[in-house]
Amino acid sequence: MEKKVHKTSIGGQAVLEGVMMKGPDKIAVAVRKSSGEIVTDIEETKPASKRNAFLKLPIIRGCIAFFESMIIGVKTLMKSAEMYDLEEEEPEYKPSKVDEFIEKLFKNKDAVIYFSVIIAVIFSVGLFFIVPGIIFNYLAKVIESRIALNLIEGLIRIIIFLGYLALVSINKDIQRVFEYHGAEHKTIFAYEHGEELTPENVRKYQRFHPRCGTSFLLFVMIISILVFSVIPKEIGGLKINGFTIIFIKLLLLPIVSGISYEIIKWAGRSDNKLVMALSKPGMCLQRLTTREPDDSQLEVAIASIKAVIPENREDDKW
Repeated sequence: MEKKVHKTSIGGQAVLEGVMMKGPDKIAVAVRKSSGEIVTDIEETKPASKRNAFLKLPIIRGCIAFFESMIIGVKTLMKSAEMYDLEEEEPEYKPSKVDEFIEKLFKNKDAVIYFSVIIAVIFSVGLFFIVPGIIFNYLAKVIESRIALNLIEGLIRIIIFLGYLALVSINKDIQRVFEYHGAEHKTIFAYEHGEELTPENVRKYQRFHPRCGTSFLLFVMIISILVFSVIPKEIGGLKINGFTIIFIKLLLLPIVSGISYEIIKWAGRSDNKLVMALSKPGMCLQRLTTREPDDSQLEVAIASIKAVIPENREDDKW
């Protein structure tokens, strides 16, 4: 008899030698230390959408979830580095002048986290939206069709995104993070299928998951093409071009991320053919951002997810 699949709200992220899992009310970071021991840090959490009814509304909840995930992501990356005892492996390490400056500038650790998120957002927006937007402005001088321009801009954005992923995946340390990313996905699949969480059971599941952040980012790229296509050429007789159109597109980004979130949410809880077709490109893209993990990595992912599973399965609704 086939086991019933229980779609879960639990999601995660690969970190330095470990995995972060976020459940309905807890966040856990499990890391395998340089000594080989697995240590787990657990803290209570309450999403903003659960504190304010307005923030639960479709699209809006996606915008909030996106920024929350970035803050949690940076925070857990920093925490995993501390848990791993990096200094034990590199006793000769001395902080650079840049590190010392940032440490002096931001004595509060939360300030460092928010600063890191801001820098990450600026970098991402600059690379994936402003650069293609500048190319869009140059092409607008020779191409009249706004639809054609947005398709070309979207294609450039996707090419930059794929090139970026291919480039970072060359790094051996990043490849190891990608192995933990695969372990995270396999473990969530096993949990959804009601398996006992052991490396033997988890190993057999695929490493591509429809709710992956990689898929979300691809949806952002595709949805942006559709949303940006509705921007008119002029408003009140004034032509919209140059950096004005780039500015308008930046203002529309929260809407784009909100729509992408709703699609990912839908894909995560449905198995119909349309959803599978929409999820296919993102699943294929995960071949770049995940690798097959070994059993020791699966053990870390299992330790992380076990720490956030609610006592009542009904509290875990996606």
